[in-house]
Amino acid sequence: MKILAYTDHHGSPDELKEVAEKVKKADIIICAGDFTIFEHEVEFIMHQMNNLSKKTLLIHGNHEAEETTNLLSKHFKNIKFLHKKAYETNGYLFLGYGGGGFATIEPEFEEQSKEFKKLMKRKKTILITHGPPYGTKLDIMGGGHVGNKSFTKFIKEAQPDLFICGHLHERFHTKDKIGKTILINPGPDGEIIEI
Repeated sequence: MKILAYTDHHGSPDELKEVAEKVKKADIIICAGDFTIFEHEVEFIMHQMNNLSKKTLLIHGNHEAEETTNLLSKHFKNIKFLHKKAYETNGYLFLGYGGGGFATIEPEFEEQSKEFKKLMKRKKTILITHGPPYGTKLDIMGGGHVGNKSFTKFIKEAQPDLFICGHLHERFHTKDKIGKTILINPGPDGEIIEI
């Protein structure tokens, strides 16, 4: 499966244009949040995302409200809001957890991860969060680690095949690994990831 993943384009027409140019190479699209600047023109931007004409799995970032993103996504046939949800297609399982990006520990995610683990049995699994996992190349800022320890714990225990996040603009197009799990911050212009 070829995934077009992107994050943090904050409504930039240029970045979305670059994403659109890569769509033909992808089977599915993932947006890891912060697709607006504090929800400015949120409906218009989601309309543009829907017009990419491929299934888009979307989580909210720290610039979008969960409620707004969830409500609006119901009006677009190509957008699936994935926060605290799972989506399965062709033997691939996509799990999403949006929002935040600033907490070191996320008790709500830890509770949700119990359900995620039950769904993962022998399936190719892709986990999408907005914030990065702690202690990786994806969460370095100002010389230290600023990521989420709850995400790192889940990755170490459950070993999804792929982890996609955003939030830290300084880490765009950065890759790392925890065990067998490939970690990627695909940046606002997106990356094609084959899994």
